[in-house]
Amino acid sequence: MPGRPEVRIEIRRVYEDVPDAGTHRVLVDRLWPRGIRKEDAPLDEWARDLAPTAELRRWYGHDPAKYPEFARRYREELAQPPAAEVAARLGSFAGEHTLVLVTATRDVEHSGARVLRDYLLARPSAPQDTGG
Repeated sequence: MPGRPEVRIEIRRVYEDVPDAGTHRVLVDRLWPRGIRKEDAPLDEWARDLAPTAELRRWYGHDPAKYPEFARRYREELAQPPAAEVAARLGSFAGEHTLVLVTATRDVEHSGARVLRDYLLARPSAPQDTGG
């Protein structure tokens, strides 16, 4: 759509990621990743308020069969404070810079990071996606 800024929201694993200049890198896991020292992590912020609640994570247990229901419940959490405010800020930021959602999960396709990316792109004020 003309007049809307381009947006690029990527998902990368914290263990495989190499930072790119001009990106804003956000850890979106509630727990800090094992084996990564906080002072060595190439992150711009840790947005644990965006992560699924501990109760939802435990219920889901990374079972791909539960993913559709997990995604539905997680979107409901993202619409409530404090996650809603952080999501709005990051969604706006993504119109100006490449936003990289960083996660420790192995199965990115069935992860909270994937749900979050889709949620940010689906926001009514979200610009059109150009990759990721």
